Amino acid sequence: MLTRAERRGGLVGGGVGVALILAAIGIPVAALLARSAGLGADAPIWDTYLWRVVRFTLLQAFASTTLSLLLAIPLARALARRPRFFGRSFLLRLFAVPLGLPALVAALGLIEIWGRQGIINGIAAFTGFDEPFSIYGLPGILIAHVFFNLPLATRMLTLSLERTPGEYWKTAAVLGMGAPAVFRLIEWPAMAKAATGAAGLVFMLCITSFTLVLILGGGPAATTLEVAIYQALRFDFDPQRAVLLAVAQMTLTGLVLVVLSRLPAPVEHADSLGSSLDRPDVAHGWSCVADFALVVPAALFVGAPLAAVLLAGLAADLPAILSERLLWRATATSLSMAAAAALVSTGLALLLIRARHAASDAPGGWLPRGLSGLAGAAGSIVLLAPPVVLGAGWFVVFSGAVSLTAAPIAIVIMINSLMALPFVMRVIEPAHATAMAQNGRLALALGVTGKNRLLRVDLPALKRPLLTAGSFAMALSLGDLGAVVLFGGDRLVTLPWLLLQKMGAYRTHDAAGIALLLGCLCLALMVLSEHLARSTKRMSM
Repeated sequence: MLTRAERRGGLVGGGVGVALILAAIGIPVAALLARSAGLGADAPIWDTYLWRVVRFTLLQAFASTTLSLLLAIPLARALARRPRFFGRSFLLRLFAVPLGLPALVAALGLIEIWGRQGIINGIAAFTGFDEPFSIYGLPGILIAHVFFNLPLATRMLTLSLERTPGEYWKTAAVLGMGAPAVFRLIEWPAMAKAATGAAGLVFMLCITSFTLVLILGGGPAATTLEVAIYQALRFDFDPQRAVLLAVAQMTLTGLVLVVLSRLPAPVEHADSLGSSLDRPDVAHGWSCVADFALVVPAALFVGAPLAAVLLAGLAADLPAILSERLLWRATATSLSMAAAAALVSTGLALLLIRARHAASDAPGGWLPRGLSGLAGAAGSIVLLAPPVVLGAGWFVVFSGAVSLTAAPIAIVIMINSLMALPFVMRVIEPAHATAMAQNGRLALALGVTGKNRLLRVDLPALKRPLLTAGSFAMALSLGDLGAVVLFGGDRLVTLPWLLLQKMGAYRTHDAAGIALLLGCLCLALMVLSEHLARSTKRMSM
């Protein structure tokens, strides 16, 4: 329950938040569209290059999604069939690591394993294969995307299987179902909607992938739209081509978002009797061997690059690396910008969430309903324009005049805060709804309203969710390269930018040490976020 003044304040705050988000996205997008309006189909840049880049963007996304799902389905079945084997909890935690690992750090680890001088080529040479495997190009992009997306899809599918009612397994055992029948009648129906959602999410992530393609693409033949935008602005100095590519990227992303919005939501099963141990297809012998033949290679595939980053970082000359003033300057810049982005993201999320709550508490009317819809859409519309596209738009707005320091820093902070906003809202909104349901009537009865309620009741109740969301947003911002890649330089040096420069200069030992530092910082923030999230769930039970 809210007072009239609280409802009005929530709606006004939500209007301000929506206006800020629309301005942050609308200004660069409008600049891109205005620049593209003067380009006709007969313009020199409207050639086969655009269509080739679009085709490769779709090809690599489709291939990456297909590989990730084809591997995730049998792996999720194996994990669901073996709920108590030694190391299972560690494996699931290992599968969560890529979610918080910067793409640049992961690329370095994959090169250590799959590169020309990596372990895979070393084994191949030892066994007599003369032609080394090249990680650059489409094969490397697919490996990198599967590295990130296989654990994500596996966790989603495993969770859907674990929610299958135990009565299903009891019935299957009574009917004497074999493994094919169990998959056709129980497992696939349980996974189908989750698999569809996972496929859509993975495809979206691959469409907007930038860093992995930039590092592992290996040349013009393996270039996606986002990488082509970066190359057009930073190397070719061709804003017209960059504008056309950015418009194509937004169109493609918009189509994917429309398709994702049409996908059915997973069905939650109610609590039921029984457990997965009653499954008729769980047995020892060859069945157990087959499951572990899937689990062990998957663990090695995900764990080996992480171990390679750790070992390469420890083997680097860490004292010399840590003595560089540029490293500490980059670390301070990255941490301060990530903290600022987290504060902006959580602040915007609070404005939007409180506006939606105020609209639901307000009497019926088109204005509260419209603002509630805009507040909900504003949290997702940021997915329409990836960081490189927004950066390209602001690059056009400033006409490439990025020699200033304050403007690029503000732009990077703003883009990173917008990219984290959907995840931040997903963390805060359920906690906010619970807090309002628990404390709203009591606060109103005690006369604690307005600013006093916000400071003494609402914010203290949301302390842990806000810290959880802020830690997560800070981790995402700290390791992001897409927002800073167009503006990085001598005056704006972040850890991802410094790592990219070291890799480009073939100073691999220095890059390994910086990658270890960056990865540890991001993973520490993700662990903190996960710990706070678990504590919040325990307190709400």
